[in-house]
Amino acid sequence: MNPIEVAAAQLPPHDDSEDKVFTTRTAVIVLDGASAFAPVPISPATYAHTLGGTVRDHLDRDPGVDLADALADAITDTTARLGLSAGASPSSTVTVLRRRGDHVDVLVLGDNLVVLPGRTITDPRLGNLDLPERGRYRRRLADGGGFDDTHRALLIALQRRQATYRNRAGGYWIAETDPAAAYHALRATIPIDQIPWAVLATDGAYTPMRHLDIADWAAISALPEPELRDILARCQSWERDVDPGARALVRAKRHDDKTLVTARFL
Repeated sequence: MNPIEVAAAQLPPHDDSEDKVFTTRTAVIVLDGASAFAPVPISPATYAHTLGGTVRDHLDRDPGVDLADALADAITDTTARLGLSAGASPSSTVTVLRRRGDHVDVLVLGDNLVVLPGRTITDPRLGNLDLPERGRYRRRLADGGGFDDTHRALLIALQRRQATYRNRAGGYWIAETDPAAAYHALRATIPIDQIPWAVLATDGAYTPMRHLDIADWAAISALPEPELRDILARCQSWERDVDPGARALVRAKRHDDKTLVTARFL
């Protein structure tokens, strides 16, 4: 069995974040629980933690299992364990990177980012939906409206509109309660000699990193955890001190949870 070497940084730390990271000897799993602006029966953090831990357990038991099968089973198990119902539950992105012999398998469901030498993988389907509520909240922030009650109401309306497109053809696919979503993930299998490293990031990290022009992924891939944490802290400080109203970099929250993970193949 061929291991991978993983370094991970999170802001806030794992227990306080809606982002979750799990590892096995040969895989790393990154989830970003979608912030719930309208009430849901459990927190996005609880959902992402339960789902990610279940995916990890499947990969521990069967390191060569088909990744979509593992995710589908984990969605089914998590839905039953937490008593969830479609349309009234939190959701989460899921990214899995796994070493399997002389190849690396990648699965991406949702807008996490996977950067490999010469290749970037992310799922743009939710962002590509032309929803008027999204344009309204973004224009209002750019005009200086800030994070007030009107902003929150716009986000609730946006999430309700997004839910009508969730896990259906012509919409977008995400981990919630439908195991079929796993089979609509973006997937790739790449020879190990083509990708000595990989960087995984949630949108709360890679969006400000790109804006601040500090997304040199090849250099980042070699950094130890303290320096990965420094990058996230730099993004957080910029959001707080330079752009607290999200006018320069329009975003739903002043600070989204941030996760940055590197993987090297031994």
